[in-house]
Amino acid sequence: MEATSSARWADTLAVFDLETTGIDVDSCRIVTAHVGVIGPRGEVLERREWLVDPGVEIPTAASLIHGVTTERARLEGVPAAGAVFEIITALSDAASRGLPIVAYNAAYDLTLLEREAQRYGHAPLPGPGPVIDPLVIDKAVDRYRRGKRTLTAAAAHYGVELPNAHDAGADAVAAGRVAQAIVRAYPELAAIAVADLHARQVDWCREQAESYQAWRRANGEPEFTTSGAWPVRRAAAAPAETLF
Repeated sequence: MEATSSARWADTLAVFDLETTGIDVDSCRIVTAHVGVIGPRGEVLERREWLVDPGVEIPTAASLIHGVTTERARLEGVPAAGAVFEIITALSDAASRGLPIVAYNAAYDLTLLEREAQRYGHAPLPGPGPVIDPLVIDKAVDRYRRGKRTLTAAAAHYGVELPNAHDAGADAVAAGRVAQAIVRAYPELAAIAVADLHARQVDWCREQAESYQAWRRANGEPEFTTSGAWPVRRAAAAPAETLF
């Protein structure tokens, strides 16, 4: 059976993560990227990584998070236009093999990738889908759990090691393993066809954003707005990192 229809869709997953120059999907650029594949035990089966020269200054605040300075990116990085094309190609190849694409807070990574495609005149990633976003799923299945919902927090909650947070490779693999851990904790998810689960995440993300917007407005920010579009925000919206 194909991975996209089997109840064992979580056995083999494509994993994806970007580290960037900031949090605004419309203006920020890719600095590092990882596209890989993990197997049923979370083992790494395939991996491809990019260090990119974004063509702009990397703010110090971003460098402090992911460790890549402007100087290093210019010296060691590949040109952004080619890297963006290769990243899209790698993800398209994974999708063509029936592998769900896992990205934690997928609306950030996939929206920024689409903006980069537009910037360099590339065709965007088709679909994209099916996409698995452990952030959206975790918030749906364990709605009232207190505390942060960052990848680091989710990894700790589900017993997934994340020794080098904000490294694109480490984060991508950890996101895939968190997705698998959520399925083990909530086995009813495994019985949902992955295309249907993708559709449910569209609704869940919208509902989560509406709830968050209502909470912010009720707590002193009456003009606050945010987008619940998922997995790609087609128009300018609040930085994805501020949504949850």
